[in-house]
Amino acid sequence: MSALAYTLVDRMPPQLGLVVLQSDETIEADMRRLMPAEVELLVTRIPSAEDVTPETLAAMEGELAGAVSLFPRAAQFSVVGYGCTSGTAQIGAGRIAELVQGGCNAGAVTQPVSALVAACGHLGVTRLGLISPYVAAVSTHLRHVLTDAGLEIAAFGSFDEGEEARVVRIAQSAVRDAALAVAAQADCDVLFLSCTNLRTLDVIAEIEGETGLPVLSSNLVLAWDMLRHAGKRGAESAPGRLWRAGF
Repeated sequence: MSALAYTLVDRMPPQLGLVVLQSDETIEADMRRLMPAEVELLVTRIPSAEDVTPETLAAMEGELAGAVSLFPRAAQFSVVGYGCTSGTAQIGAGRIAELVQGGCNAGAVTQPVSALVAACGHLGVTRLGLISPYVAAVSTHLRHVLTDAGLEIAAFGSFDEGEEARVVRIAQSAVRDAALAVAAQADCDVLFLSCTNLRTLDVIAEIEGETGLPVLSSNLVLAWDMLRHAGKRGAESAPGRLWRAGF
């Protein structure tokens, strides 16, 4: 059999990388809804515990380099996103960037915490109504990290859940009701639905309509920030005031 001739393309579509927790059932579908068709989203998974505690979140630091090493070696990423809000709070944004860039070719690294800070700056808001799914030890640390980053936690509510498999099954109607309850606690500039595994995209527009506030979620801000780093606009169908505000 003779070898067939072929040519190589000069330019690949923009490649974006995403590190997804083993226990996360939501973020991949959300990100593909939010990304435009002209980018390639490549995904790797990182081992993660079913129980969400400060210790299990911090343990992912030791797994991150190995997860990133499973990306295709030839990939040239405009940006790589680490898909865990509370994990970022525990490990630290700087350490995550160091580990990711040490294991793959990434022009930039982001995660939901830095993405949230950037999105709030873009919208000109600082007073946050925060909704978390997690137990107090996890939520409290996230609140401290966001406060240190210059955001004021004006109102807060949590589902106080410690099991990841239950978080993904929290009804979107419960997320909506929680957001409305938190918004009623105090004057806020913005509502943030924390956690990449929480199903939020389909209630963002409804919450915005009922509260008059911009509503952000972990997956929404992460996709927005990744596309901002890549110099691309998101899907036109993406919900929320942040998307309409551009990049």
